[in-house]
Amino acid sequence: MLSEVLMSTPESPSLLDHLSVVSDPRKRCLHSLSDILTIAILAVICGADTWVDIEEWGNAREDWLRGFLRLRHGIPSHDTFGRVFAQLDPEALTQVFITWTAAVAVTTDQKVIAIDGKTLRRSFDHAAEKAAIHLVSAWSCANRLVLGQLACEEKSNEITAIPRLLALLDLNDCIVTIDAMGCQTAIAETIVERGGDYLLALKENQQNLYLGVQSFFFEAIRDDFEGREVEVFEETEWNRGREESRQVWVCPVVEGYVEADKWKNLSQFVAVRSVRETEEGSSEHWRYYITSRTETGARPVAQAIRSHWQIENSLNWVMDVAFREDDSRVRIGFAAENFSRLRQMALNLLKQEKTAKVGIKIKRNKAGWDLKYLLKVLGIQAH
Repeated sequence: MLSEVLMSTPESPSLLDHLSVVSDPRKRCLHSLSDILTIAILAVICGADTWVDIEEWGNAREDWLRGFLRLRHGIPSHDTFGRVFAQLDPEALTQVFITWTAAVAVTTDQKVIAIDGKTLRRSFDHAAEKAAIHLVSAWSCANRLVLGQLACEEKSNEITAIPRLLALLDLNDCIVTIDAMGCQTAIAETIVERGGDYLLALKENQQNLYLGVQSFFFEAIRDDFEGREVEVFEETEWNRGREESRQVWVCPVVEGYVEADKWKNLSQFVAVRSVRETEEGSSEHWRYYITSRTETGARPVAQAIRSHWQIENSLNWVMDVAFREDDSRVRIGFAAENFSRLRQMALNLLKQEKTAKVGIKIKRNKAGWDLKYLLKVLGIQAH
């Protein structure tokens, strides 16, 4: 039966199976929560961006859906989808999402997890005095998958949201990269206590340490690192008429250095010098990092720093372009946060499908047009 194929395969853990354990927040209901969740995620994979889209996709595919869903009262209305997702506990959906992603992610030798935030621009509600939702996401750089996500109401609240998200993830043997907003002693401690290493960008929000590390490298480079241990990695890239060279220096922390003792297991300072040459001229940019990573070698650190930008290019940008996330006006209750979870589940499934050599937006269209391809996205071989 189609229902047996869709809900469980021995080779690939089924997202639909995982969704079946989510608790229903309603006391009375015509439509089962399992049906609602399944239709919603399938519709979003196939290009739906609103509750109305989801209802219309369900109506168009009702005969097919009846092959594995009960649908005792037909396809739910868009109002029903909106009400259910407004009430649904986003933490519960997040936990299911994380469990499923961990089951399908491939283990790699160097696991870099990038953490970054993004604001849903149109999720604010002036009438209800509700600020726009800010999402903090974790991204597996090796697998190119979203690992998890939590929401907070302001960007400044990333500092409290990041430890909560980290607490849900398996960080053993991982390098966690975070921009300057997350460069906090409590966050560094959380990462180490959960078995990972941190690689945190330094800026003026940690002024004393930032200035101290900046001075350290200025003096060390001036003196050609005389009397100091150092690992160096250099690379040059040419792209669209632009040449960019990068030098990465990694040095063990000097004992007793400015505020270094406040950071759990702080092991090395890192400096990155980028020089960009174009027809208009050249520019130079310096960045500084701290890390608990103890292994020597500048190349892996340089690779982890470069990998961090995937979360901006392969997640945040794709959410805006392929899923039109910034245009979404979903905002009642938990609906905006939960719809974002649906998008990220869809993104992971679409990225896992490798046969179509096209972008995510076209993959969504293809899944909507071709049920055989939709089954491929779900990890199911059509017969």
